[in-house]
Amino acid sequence: MNIVFMGTPDFAVPSLKALLGNGHSVKAVFTQPDKPKGRGMKLTPSPVKEYALSQGIEVYQPQSLKRESETVTPLIKSLEPDCIVVVAYGKLLPPEILEIPRFGCVNVHGSLLPKYRGAAPIQWTVLNGDEYGGVTTMLLAEGMDTGDMLLSERVKVGGSETAAELYSRLSEIGAELLVKTLSGLESNTIVPVPQNNAEATLAPMLSKDMSPTDFSRTAAEVRSHINGLFDWPCATAVLNGKKLRLCRCEIASQSGFHTAGEVLDEKDFTVGCGEGSVRILEVQPEGSRRMSAKDYLLGHRPKKGDVLTPV
Repeated sequence: MNIVFMGTPDFAVPSLKALLGNGHSVKAVFTQPDKPKGRGMKLTPSPVKEYALSQGIEVYQPQSLKRESETVTPLIKSLEPDCIVVVAYGKLLPPEILEIPRFGCVNVHGSLLPKYRGAAPIQWTVLNGDEYGGVTTMLLAEGMDTGDMLLSERVKVGGSETAAELYSRLSEIGAELLVKTLSGLESNTIVPVPQNNAEATLAPMLSKDMSPTDFSRTAAEVRSHINGLFDWPCATAVLNGKKLRLCRCEIASQSGFHTAGEVLDEKDFTVGCGEGSVRILEVQPEGSRRMSAKDYLLGHRPKKGDVLTPV
């Protein structure tokens, strides 16, 4: 197929690679404008742009598809795409673009739709402690993730798997599913299935306001909070006056009542919750790099009875 690809973060790169690796002709890539990053606020291209340029693909970065429709829509029409593939692009497509390709606009979405429509489906899968997550390919419509579903794949979420790890895993699964989807559309063997709007749930963007860790919750809820917020915005706590990012944990016990946030075992960083306890596995001290809890304990030596408090 002739493809116009729209995507921005690293989640989208495996899908672009898969299209090229399976003989599709990517006529152009659309991605978000370069963003300032780092201490120097240097303009930095998206991962999709970097990969596309390395493959010699033309890249376009409109600020808005809607406001720039007079130039963007004719441009896309001139590329004569059989399909527009959208993977975490970050912009809604206006109706005049949705209507261009004969096979429609196919989106790779990181959840089992209609669950978790929105910007952060993978993170909310972990935050809510779901046993399973997955990927769905769908035909884009005018609403937010409301189009007809094409294919899906369900995966089990690991017990101490972070959102970042699930994100990486689903990006590869989504790429494979995309190739199967395009093949099915081309052979007319896929029947689009409307979503049940009554079952829809939302997955809004995360914020730093979510970071403080409430250890008065159950161990399962604390684990979901810590693992679901990694690698952004990260769960946080204060221990002995120092801010600490909590990057990964596992359930140590689901029973027993403790002082919320109390260090129960300073040798393996077991922390009490309102019910049960968690074992902290990875942390990032303020002003330092991320490290294993084992390495952190060697240098900081919290004592049994010390308490982690929200910040």
